[in-house]
Formats: sequence, C-alpha cells, structure tokens
Amino acid sequence: MVKLEDIDPSLLPPNLSPTELENLIAAYYYSCDAVSPTCPVSATTLGYYPNRGINIFLAIGFGISLLVTLYYGIKTKTWTYSGFVAAGCALELAGYVSRIPLTDNPWNKKAFETQIVAIILAPTLLCISIYLTLKHVCLSLNPALSRIKPRLYPFIFVPLDISCLTVQAIGGALAAGGAVSNIRLVEHGNRAIIAGIVLQVVVLGGFGGVGGEFCWRVGKWIKTGEADEQAVGLWNDKKFRRFVYAVSGAYVAILLRCIYRIAEMAGGWGNHIMQDEWSFVVLEGIMVLIACLLLAFFPPGVLFPQMAARMSEPRSKKSVKGDVEGQTQTGTSTGEKGVVVGGNVAEGSTGTNSEKAVPVSSSPVKKEDSI
Repeated sequence: MVKLEDIDPSLLPPNLSPTELENLIAAYYYSCDAVSPTCPVSATTLGYYPNRGINIFLAIGFGISLLVTLYYGIKTKTWTYSGFVAAGCALELAGYVSRIPLTDNPWNKKAFETQIVAIILAPTLLCISIYLTLKHVCLSLNPALSRIKPRLYPFIFVPLDISCLTVQAIGGALAAGGAVSNIRLVEHGNRAIIAGIVLQVVVLGGFGGVGGEFCWRVGKWIKTGEADEQAVGLWNDKKFRRFVYAVSGAYVAILLRCIYRIAEMAGGWGNHIMQDEWSFVVLEGIMVLIACLLLAFFPPGVLFPQMAARMSEPRSKKSVKGDVEGQTQTGTSTGEKGVVVGGNVAEGSTGTNSEKAVPVSSSPVKKEDSI
C-alpha cells in the first residue's frame, strides 16, 4: 500500500488535510481495475494473487457438503436444520468460486466484494443449525437437568446469532459505501464488523458453556443408576455420540475461525494478517470446511432419529410425546401416574385399569417445539 510520506506533495492539490489526502488515495485505488505499475498487487486489500488450486479445492469441498446436506435433508425431512447448513455451504461455495477470478486479477471488485460478504456471513448460518441441536438433545435425555427450558434455546441463541449477522452486514455496507472516497467510513464499517464477530464469539462461548454443563450433569445422572433405560441407551448409543462429536467438532472449528477473524480485522483492511494467505486458508477456509463436512456427513436424520422425528412430523399430528418439559426421564413414584416419559405412558405399579395414565396434554405441540 502506498504510504503518505512517499507521495510527492507537488503532485497533489494544495492545502489538503491528512483525511482528504487519504480519501484521495482511496478514490484513486478504487478506480484500479487491473494490475499495472500504478496499480500494483501490493496495493490491493489482499496484497497477493490468491492460490487458484486451494480455492478450487475449497469450492469443491463446500459444493460436496451442500449436495450431501440437501440429500439427507430432503430424505429425512429435517428442513430447518438442513436448510441452514445448506445455506451456509452455498454461501461458502459462492465465496470461494468468487476468489478464483482474483487469482488472475486481484483488482476485480465484484469478485472481491462477493467473496468478502459470502465468507464473512456464511458461518453465522452454520451456527444457527448448531444452536438448534441443544434443545433436542435436552428433550431426548432429561429436560429437567437443563438450566433453561429446552424449547427456549432456539429463541435465545438464534436471535443473538442473527444480531451478529446484522451488525456484520451493517459494517460491510459502511465499508463498501466508503470505499470510493471516505476512508473514515471504511474504518467505522471495519469496527462494526469486528463488533459483530466479537459478539459471535461471546454467543458461541455462552452456548458451549450451557451445552457442556448440561452434558456434564447428564453424565453424573447416568452414573447414579437412577436414569431410565431409554436415556441410558441413548447416552451410550454410538450413532448418537457420533452426532454429538460431529456437532462439537463443527462448533470448535467455527469458534477458532471467529477468533482468527477478530485478529484479522483488528488491524484494518489490508493489514499484515489479512495479507497472509495461508493463515486465511487454514484458519478461515479449512476450519469452516471442516464444520460443513461434519454437519453434512453426520446428519441427525441418520444418527439422531429423535431430533429428526420432531422436525419432520407433520404439525397437525404432533403431540407432546417426549417434549413435555420439567419431567425427568425416570417417571419415579406411583403418585406420578400419567406422566408421559420419552413418548411412552408410565404407570404406577399399583394402578388399576381406571387409573391408567393419560397424556399430560393432548393438544398439538406448539410451532416452536418442532424447530
């Protein structure tokens, strides 16, 4: 990037303030559309010619993730979960396809802006799919052990995640609007993007905390021997564990990517971290690709049928089944006849036919319970 002290003052209009001079330089470079002696690659935001092979590799990886997600999503009818994963994969695919033209011309503005928007926003959609899983894990094991009512998890974390997306989108719009002639507006946009990513890290940290604490409590409960056979069976089920490990792996990968993004954006557009291609490839591209592949190839429709059943069942036919909250999976005393446990009716050992349990509620599950 050209430094102000390297410019011959005689070539500039008189009485320019430092801000006006910066805006003039920004406007000049914004007019560049190809690499030339006066528009060198070092003056671009990236500062390098992106590697064509690695971008094709990443685009293929995200394309495969998208196709696999759509296949399992349609087959198992897990529309919400698979929809957000597919949207995230599609944005990543668009982002890395857009980086391919930059390998020939780093001044290609449309390609640069497309890849910036797509690659920054895509992980937020992947996070939404991850946030949806905790509710179903709680309901399937023991909702009473959750600090928060399971049905509330999507209504807490999804809006927070969308707010991260909104703040980053506003920052991107400000940066794009100021790119022509207002360097200060670009800086404000950069700060907004950083704020959105920091908020995303905080939200991810909170989600990991409540999810990890719930699993820890369930583990202790299982060891007491008080857990019912259904909960123990699910806890020890290899398929369920693979699903949980896959979602956890995707969570960690996205968290690492967000932390990297904070460092990358902290120095402003075109800083030395942003111009290091391989840190971007490993900590952005590979991390998000790992998350997409894990979410695509370890779908709930195959590994966690309880979650898939809640998401795919027609709304008109839903009943409370295992979604009754506040009840433990044990059913416990004879005074608790009539509690629906894991979708089955639990009866006391001394009950008569007239005392047979009835569902707690026969009304349809609320719309949000199928998310």
